[in-house]
This record gives sequence, structure tokens and C-alpha cells, in this order.
Amino acid sequence: MGFPDGFTFGVATAAYQIEGAVAEDGRGPSIWDTFSHTAGRTAGGETGDVACDHYHRYAEDVALLADLGVGAYRFSIAWPRVQPAGSGPVNQRGLDFYSRLVDALLERGIQPAPTLYHWDLPQALEDAGGWQSREVAERFAEYAGIVAARLGDRVPLWFTHNEPVVSAFYGYALGVHAPGKALLLDVFPVVHHLLVSHGLAVQAMRPHLAPGARTAIVHNLALARPAGPTPEDAAAAAALTELTVHLFTDPAYGSGYPAAALDLLPPAGLAAIRDGDTELMASGHDVAGVNYYAPQYAAAPSPGNPLPFDLAEPPAGLPRSGLGGSVEPDGLVELLEHLRDRYDLPPVLITENGAAYPDPVAEDGAVRDEDRIAYLASHLAAVRTAIDRGVDVRGYFCWSLLDNFEWAFGYGMRFGLVHVDYPTQRRTPKSSFAWYREQIRR
Repeated sequence: MGFPDGFTFGVATAAYQIEGAVAEDGRGPSIWDTFSHTAGRTAGGETGDVACDHYHRYAEDVALLADLGVGAYRFSIAWPRVQPAGSGPVNQRGLDFYSRLVDALLERGIQPAPTLYHWDLPQALEDAGGWQSREVAERFAEYAGIVAARLGDRVPLWFTHNEPVVSAFYGYALGVHAPGKALLLDVFPVVHHLLVSHGLAVQAMRPHLAPGARTAIVHNLALARPAGPTPEDAAAAAALTELTVHLFTDPAYGSGYPAAALDLLPPAGLAAIRDGDTELMASGHDVAGVNYYAPQYAAAPSPGNPLPFDLAEPPAGLPRSGLGGSVEPDGLVELLEHLRDRYDLPPVLITENGAAYPDPVAEDGAVRDEDRIAYLASHLAAVRTAIDRGVDVRGYFCWSLLDNFEWAFGYGMRFGLVHVDYPTQRRTPKSSFAWYREQIRR
């Protein structure tokens, strides 16, 4: 497809989804440890206790990255592995692990691109109020400074949060992710504290970072589409876009909170905003991290629904991934052009894109995941189209390197370029691994 010189190809993972070793070397419990061990919260009661055992097998996984030929690896750092209680004493053994991982990547010529928060809040901080509390944003900045002081001399690209929209809405509004709260539209203080904590974290990190190091936040974005032809469906889609896209991207890229989103929220929650917060939220965005999987669909709210929309199924006839989302690469082009036109946007990195499929192992031991290859090829073509239309996209990270613990779905959904046989931890590169390696080589 011919990408510009300097374009970065990478892959991404997350700590709780792959590391395992949840009670080793001083790591404290996170909200996902608690949530996954609560009956009925995850498919089959599955947990991340072992996951892909990456904590012990990271050298093997770095060798896979080198074989794949990626230029960068986006991973996350587990806050409870660094600060078991979310504040106070630092667990040096936890920091040592990430230091070894960074060195192993650099030895292979792979740029480390850590994310400081991929949803694994130390349980002690949730017990003290979680992201509903401003104090947790301040503790996050402290933690960010600790990590940057140890790794900042070797890491050129940092992400503070992964998908604050998911942290807030899935974790605190709808309760389908940890910590399992159901605040509905009273979730705004959580949103605000997540976004403010980004700015506070960047402030704490800057003194420890090498010259030219970049910081960013990663947003999971998809413009909502009406599920039907009525004006009510169109209004529902507009409301969904305001709450899950603009509520997060407007303050990040310098516009402050959009009035159309705030009008949908209970006004009491707006008391969380303090003087100077607008500037904090807009700081530290050297690149725009964009995760994209599929468009959202919305319908007019059903009677009794306190939300201004019903989430709806994609239209019949569209191809679907294993998670049920539609496969619509044109939605990525639409999104990137929308962001370019709405903001003075920094250079863009597609920080996650991928699809889950069943991925059975054939009798000869191979995993021929042609559906995933088709998905990735169509979305890389969409990135190329967006670049041709003037969007400054500098890189693409496939989700994910490994099959892993897929949150509330447990282990039934496989996103990896590498198949993991969980009982034996055997890694088997899939057909998509060879395909992506060839795209990078070209």
C-alpha cells in the first residue's frame, strides 16, 4: 500500500490481559483482580491470574516481536505492580520488570511505547473512592512521575491512559467492567478526573523524560450512526457521539467540554471542574492516539431508558467480527477526517486496531486466520486512504500480539497474531503474523 517514510508499524498489549503473576514479587490487587474473582462478572468466571504468563515469558515474547519486525511495541505498566496500594512505597521488583522489558526491546531495535493506565487501578484506591475522587488523579500523577524517573531516559513515547471512555462508561456508568459501578449519567466526575489526571501526570513526568520524548492519551473512538431513518434515531446517534467522542476529544485538543455533551449530563456532576482544569486536560498531546474497531449504532431511547439513546445492532448484511461488531473500514476514514476537520490535530497514531475470531488450530498445528487478514488489510487500506486525504497519520499498532484475557469475555475471544494455548502457554504464530510481517517488510 506504500506508506510514507518513517511510518511506524507496531503491535499492542495490556498488562492485566497478558502478564499473569498477579500475586508475585510484591504486586498488589487491582480492581480487575477483584472484579474477575466476583461470581458472574466474567465469562466462565475466568480471570487474569495467569493469562499468557508474560511476566515470566517476556523474553520469548520480545523474540516474537523481533521476528515480526515491528518498529514499536505498545504495552501497559501495571500500577499495582509499581505501587501495590496506589500510593506510598514503591515496589522496586515491579519497576525492575519493566526496566528489563524496556532494555530487551531496545536491544532488538524496538521502540518501547508504554501506557501507564490500562484499567488496572489498585484496589486500595478504589476503596478510597476510585476515579470518582479527585485524589486518585493526584495519586496517578505521583505514580507517573515514579515510572518516568526510572524509565524516562530510555523511552521516547508515553501514553497516560488507554480509552478513558471505556474506563468511565463500562466501568463506572454501566458496570460491565471493573469496578462494576452503575452510575449511568452521573459518571461525569469519573470522566473529568481521568482527563485531568492526564495533564497532572504529564507535569510529573516531564522533568524525567529525555529531550524530544512525546506524551499522549489514547482514545477509543467511533462516530455513531443512526440505526434507522427517523429524526429520533439521528438525534440518538448525535447524543452517543457527543458522550463517547467529543466529551473526551474536545477537552484534549483544546476546545474544552462541548456544550452539547454537558447538556445531556446532570449539572451536579459539573462541580468536579476546577479552575485551571481546561488547560491541564489540553496539555501533553504531542500525538493523537486513536483506537478504532467498528462504528457505533444508536436508536431512539426506549421507554424508561434514562440514557438519550439505545445501543443498536449494525445493519443486517454487514460482515461481523467474533465480538459482533461490524467490519466497516470506511468508518475509520470518516473518523480521521472528522478529527482533522474539528481540531488543530497533532500527528495521529492508530494505537489499536484488530478483530477477534475463533481461530481454531488445524490438524497440522497451523492457525489460518484469513478473516483477520482481511480485516487488517482493509483497515490498513483505510489508513492509507486517510493519509491520501490529508490526515497526518504516522503509525499503526495492531491489536494484539497475543491471544489474551479479553476482560469480561474471558478467554473465548482471540485477537492475537500469535495463538496461545493457555494450558501449555505454547505460542504459535498465525497466518496473520506472517501476513503482517510481510507488510512491514515491504
